[in-house]
Amino acid sequence: MEITADLIMPERTALIVVDVQNDYCHPEGVLAAGGSDVSAVKEMMPRLHGLIAAAREHGVKVIFIQTFHERATDSPAWASRSGRTSLGICRKGSWGAEFYEVLPLSEDTVVNKHRYSAFIHTRLDSVLRSLRIETLIMTGVSTNVCVESTARDGFMLDYHIVLAEDACASYSRAAHDMTVENMKGYFGVVSSAAEVENMWKLWHESALENAL
Repeated sequence: MEITADLIMPERTALIVVDVQNDYCHPEGVLAAGGSDVSAVKEMMPRLHGLIAAAREHGVKVIFIQTFHERATDSPAWASRSGRTSLGICRKGSWGAEFYEVLPLSEDTVVNKHRYSAFIHTRLDSVLRSLRIETLIMTGVSTNVCVESTARDGFMLDYHIVLAEDACASYSRAAHDMTVENMKGYFGVVSSAAEVENMWKLWHESALENAL
């Protein structure tokens, strides 16, 4: 399946920006301090910024997903991840939980989550249904964990999924590429940020012509 202008009609599409936060992205964040390679985040950020700007220009809803953890969400199963070292990531109210080089505007929506998928125990599905969204353009970090988890659940809830693969980042190229193949094979469309922006431009030009 290939990306089309109809698939990402602005009024039916939301840009989902997953976990672009200091602990996941910043060179001084918890993951980088623990040895994770965050260089792919720096590389993809210009494309993510361009996609966010294009979404706002064309009236596409932008939804920022922000993870935070606190004692009330630290279940035994969750706390057992990574030998408990992950408990220091994105603690509520911390610098690490703040957004990294992106800033939601008043017209954007922020959805907080406490697990990998942004659909688990959050208001995301309710927000999307209220906005009559049918297609989700997935961006953010990390490609193979929170982005993929959210994309999978979105597909299972009958949303069309578009993975903007060069506006996502993981901590290894192999992990990123595995998700790209998985999405392409089973869960949606894989596209570049530029292709998405171009489709919105074509849609806008077509709408203007029809209005004349």
